[in-house]
Amino acid sequence: MRTAKPRREDGRTSHFGSAHSNVGSDGRGRERHAGECLCTRHPEPVTGNHAGWDDDMHIGLIGGIGPAATVSYYQRLCARMRELGAPLELTIVQADVNTLIRNNLADNRDAQAVVYAALIDRLKAAGAECVGITSLGGHFCFDETARIAALPLVSAVAPLDDFFAAQGIVRVGLLGTRVVMRTRLYGQLHRTSAVACDDDIERLGQLYQEMAVRGVCDDATRDVFFAAGRRMVEEQGAEAIILAGTDLNLAFDGSRDPGYRVIDALDVHVAVLADLAAGRARV
Repeated sequence: MRTAKPRREDGRTSHFGSAHSNVGSDGRGRERHAGECLCTRHPEPVTGNHAGWDDDMHIGLIGGIGPAATVSYYQRLCARMRELGAPLELTIVQADVNTLIRNNLADNRDAQAVVYAALIDRLKAAGAECVGITSLGGHFCFDETARIAALPLVSAVAPLDDFFAAQGIVRVGLLGTRVVMRTRLYGQLHRTSAVACDDDIERLGQLYQEMAVRGVCDDATRDVFFAAGRRMVEEQGAEAIILAGTDLNLAFDGSRDPGYRVIDALDVHVAVLADLAAGRARV
């Protein structure tokens, strides 16, 4: 049997990583900033017979933004759930990448939030209990979406700051969409400083956008991203390059060593989603 999810006064499930207030408390004396993803984790690992909380969750994903990232989310979630010895309940709904690109470039947050909300309604009808957006660039309207969504949103951005701090990383270099690089991950890195190739953001952002839509990365594009990462390490002191675009795994696919440490933000998000799916964490 599932345990009941906490409900708000309006009858809807409490938001996971939403932004109903700009700053609050996580219950442990740490400030919670807008959009931050907070969850309670089970203190013991789930074993092969799926021991743990009876609070496993049906995960919903907004996919298609772009297709390669959606495939990576599916593959890595399945792999992580196999490691945990837990079943995965998952529903993916298809979003239109071109609509997202238009709204992102125009900073039309409310319009994209309405698009997301309609997709989340479909996920809820399919039985999903929380939702992840499979694009860091697609998080540009996270707060606006959280305010109108029928399900809790699980942020891919909020867990990164704690992850970097736990790794002892002081400065990171960012690759991703124009907005992600320009805003330094929407200003949500408070314990870690971030750098980007500020004089090359337009070109890098355009290359990323084209690669995400195509779902493939050619050698020339890979060379550009590798060189940008090397520049941030050698000239700006980045200790690791963050793939802050979920389609960058097309370029950093393991076929070549870039010569510096790379952290895929997608993996951090997948770990959070898997903990929820397995009942190791709860909203």
